[in-house]
Amino acid sequence: MTTKQLPLAARIFEMRFTSTPRGARLARRLTAVRLDAWGIPYGTDPHDALVLIVAELSANAVRHGHVPGRDFHLRVLAPADGRTVRVEVTDTRAERLPRRPAAVPEADGAEETGRGLLLVSRLAARWDWHPRADGPGKTVWAEYALQEG
Repeated sequence: MTTKQLPLAARIFEMRFTSTPRGARLARRLTAVRLDAWGIPYGTDPHDALVLIVAELSANAVRHGHVPGRDFHLRVLAPADGRTVRVEVTDTRAERLPRRPAAVPEADGAEETGRGLLLVSRLAARWDWHPRADGPGKTVWAEYALQEG
């Protein structure tokens, strides 16, 4: 577990997690604790939204980005300006890329999966993905706006 103190009170939390449901749950829980310590308290809309974004991106890394024997990496960055929090989840699976969710979910509700990125797209100010810089895989990221502007 790493927390880096940066100039002007910027904060970073990053850690590798096993690419399992247990790893995804731990990523969510540790992020919740860290956000509270950073002054984004439990029970607030920003805290709940950010924890949900971490949960969905981590679950996707486990479900769609899993490579046996490889972990996923979580990075949460709160810049000093206090306007946004950026969540990045990196996995090692390059061929399974995230798709933009449909604007309207299936009307019959029969779809049991596939709502994670729809939730992320509605909560985040913006999100996208890019190829992993240091090896095979991808990073899916989302930025949550704490303040308008």
